Amino acid sequence: MKKNISLFLMLFFTVLTFAQKTVTGKITDDDGVAIPSASVTIEEPGKDAILAYGITNSKGEYKVTFTSAEPNVDLKVKAFNQKPLTKQISNSDQTLSFKMQSEATEIKEVQLKTKMITARGDTISYDLKAFNSKNDRTLADVMKKIPGIEVNNDGTILYQGNAINKFYVNGKDLMEGGYGTINNSLPKDAVQKVEVLENHQPVKILQDKVPSDQAAINIKLKNSVTMTGRGEVGTGFGDPWLWNVKLTPMFFGQKSQWVVNYKTNNMGEQVENEGNILAFGNRFEGKRINASQNDWLNVENADTPNLPVKRYLMNNVHYLSANYLTNIDKKKEWELKANANYTNNAVERESYSQKDYFGGTSNSIKILNNFYTDKAKGELIFTKNAKKGFFKNTTSFSQYWNADRGIVDRTDLKSGILRNANEGVESPTTSFQNSLSTIIPWKEKMVNLLSYVSYQTDRQTLQVSPSSYLDIPGFEPVANTEFATQSLRLKTFEANHSANIGFSAKGWTFTPEVGFNFKSTGMMSDLSNVKAIPSANPDKDPKPEAYSNDLNYTIATPYGSLGINYKNESWMIYANLPVNSNNIKAEDPLRLVSKSVNKVTFEPNIFAQYSFASFWKASVNANINNNFGEINTAYSGFLMTSPEGIRAMDVKNPIPQNNNKSAGTRIEYRNPLNNLFFNVNYRYSDAKRNLISNPEINGAGYTIMKYKEQDNHVLSNGYSVEVGKYFPKFKTNASLSYSNNTTESDAFLNDKSYTNKNNGQSFGIKFNNTYFSWMSVDYNASLTRTKQTSVGELNSNATRTGFTHNLGVFFYPMESHTVGFNWDQVNTNAAGQKYHNGFYDVSYQFTWTKKKIDFELKWMNIANKKVFETYDINTTNITYTRYQLRPSQVMFTVKFNFK
Repeated sequence: MKKNISLFLMLFFTVLTFAQKTVTGKITDDDGVAIPSASVTIEEPGKDAILAYGITNSKGEYKVTFTSAEPNVDLKVKAFNQKPLTKQISNSDQTLSFKMQSEATEIKEVQLKTKMITARGDTISYDLKAFNSKNDRTLADVMKKIPGIEVNNDGTILYQGNAINKFYVNGKDLMEGGYGTINNSLPKDAVQKVEVLENHQPVKILQDKVPSDQAAINIKLKNSVTMTGRGEVGTGFGDPWLWNVKLTPMFFGQKSQWVVNYKTNNMGEQVENEGNILAFGNRFEGKRINASQNDWLNVENADTPNLPVKRYLMNNVHYLSANYLTNIDKKKEWELKANANYTNNAVERESYSQKDYFGGTSNSIKILNNFYTDKAKGELIFTKNAKKGFFKNTTSFSQYWNADRGIVDRTDLKSGILRNANEGVESPTTSFQNSLSTIIPWKEKMVNLLSYVSYQTDRQTLQVSPSSYLDIPGFEPVANTEFATQSLRLKTFEANHSANIGFSAKGWTFTPEVGFNFKSTGMMSDLSNVKAIPSANPDKDPKPEAYSNDLNYTIATPYGSLGINYKNESWMIYANLPVNSNNIKAEDPLRLVSKSVNKVTFEPNIFAQYSFASFWKASVNANINNNFGEINTAYSGFLMTSPEGIRAMDVKNPIPQNNNKSAGTRIEYRNPLNNLFFNVNYRYSDAKRNLISNPEINGAGYTIMKYKEQDNHVLSNGYSVEVGKYFPKFKTNASLSYSNNTTESDAFLNDKSYTNKNNGQSFGIKFNNTYFSWMSVDYNASLTRTKQTSVGELNSNATRTGFTHNLGVFFYPMESHTVGFNWDQVNTNAAGQKYHNGFYDVSYQFTWTKKKIDFELKWMNIANKKVFETYDINTTNITYTRYQLRPSQVMFTVKFNFK
């Protein structure tokens, strides 16, 4: 492994240093006047391929860095109203200045032809018209086809494989990272172009001092004041009656912006996650997270298939959101943002699975679930983002009223014994967060203050009826009781405060920082109507206090760190070098829990990126971090986390201490001149743990989670390659991707030690084509292979392969008419079993062009496939699963723009 890393790093630095040459100079006219915006390109003689390019600044100065193995290259200069010139130069560093001759050309006819992709500095612009098809309606439809950009299933936008840090519309960040609503509902006709802002630092006062390796997206609209939006109203035939309503009006002005969004359906479309934060900005903006529940207690859950969600989601959802931004001062530096959303969702899910364990036992289980989500969130944000100062305060409040239900039939296939139960969890949660960040210029320095406070309460109650359903070793229900009940309450308080001061000189910025992080979690629980089966030695039987918990877990971490940042035209370097004093304590006196850790750690994080030859970027990064567990590793009273088992931690278990080291490298190429993008990534990590789990079944039969104090490792390494190119001549965007990831870890099962190794490989291809005026094609496919191997006192070997693809073909037989065909295919092959699952949809759409209204009739799941079957393999068993799917359904929908 070390040889592989050394070879990769040697290749990386070879690429950095091989034949890199720089040409600088000045371009003037006959009179010696500087010519701005002249293009300077480097090409290999006799080849129609640009190696590198540059644009002259307002002083006529240029700089071009290139890489070539040829002894000589061609330098070409072009400028408006000037005669182009070409000169062959040596492949070496040099300074060359040129005088261009004026050349006026009589233009009889002017035709404007917008370039598909253009680049200026760190901004790459995409002309949306070049990539859309006749069937596209929204921004998201077109974004998926742009080279270098991907859109994940959850709506996250990736540029060159990495998530963006900001999403702007006309330069304003209305959505604060929750950009899914705009991406899915902004009409493509309102958009002029999509801009990628590479190496984007969103805090203006830091733009020349603290670099960023992330990109942002800016959607530039055709008009500076735009009233627009998208709507759909649909009804369908099926059982039950189907509906789909989407109403998303939007306004984007110079002083204010707003988006209102209401979506509801019961046809399997997942819309409730549109408000999730997908882009988190910069740490100097403060801390923002997606508030979520601490789900400790759960009913038994039906599995979900590896299919598009629309194939199996039985839902009834209502999602309402509103986002508002306004400038509150004349200079337009201060912004007020108010965001709110509400979700009401009911989901039904059903599955049947059979597990054959490597030890010889097998069982089957049928589960019918109903999940009820009731959630409200509000957020208020004040921001000043100016060259002379920064301020941002974010206050958010979230409330959940969730409930889950389960009807379960479980059969032991050897004995034939059948058990069934009704299960339910009630889980209200309240969450409050406030984040403050301000940067104040002080002479030539910057003072940054950060404060984050969070408080959350989770209340959960799990009930199982009848209590006799529980078949947990060592436990039995209390006589004459119908319900087994587990109650739980969590109170979590977190506070992070820090202050730093920045010094800048000659491209370097040094930022010493001191801070204090504190987190306190209190956990109270009680298990009722269930007791441990008495043993032969009553003195060792659990005492009454063993059925509850009253645990406090605190983590206090004062720290000091030094931030180092550097940026010039080629290099970008940043490092954070913190020294942390970790103080962890777990206390539950009644259950004799009293354990602590006090340890000082050094946790550096280093990143360096080098840009060369105009189109290339290469980077390396490395970090060390430590983790000391959470409260769920410390409780010692019995806790029924699900009807499948009751757990308790041995009071003698020490606090976990995990040390993680990782390093990676990346080479990236993006050339807007020939529409080619690709990236190569490699990463290696070593997670060292001081504990390894070793579950023990005691004399009474129940399981106590014990740990061996034994150093062990989880070693991971992986690499990936992605290549994308747009072919203008064929109007085709195509990309290929490959990844290979291996994880090796030490493990125990039934007191037997073994080494577990998992290797996963994935190959993907996608393309879209709009060459023919009467047809467009979208295609995505992936081939995966997973191999699991266990070697030691327990041995196993299993392989699983899978193939998925989606084909969408749209025909345009006449103006305003569209016929569509969609094919989803999912194949699995494991343990000698092969399953092929195909799904087909057809659609017809008529467009009222004058009013920009679409009338669509769509038939989904033509074959009326009602179940999905697959095999899966893990370290202990082979599982056959059959999932309930949505039946065939027909929808009629009217789609329109608000303006």
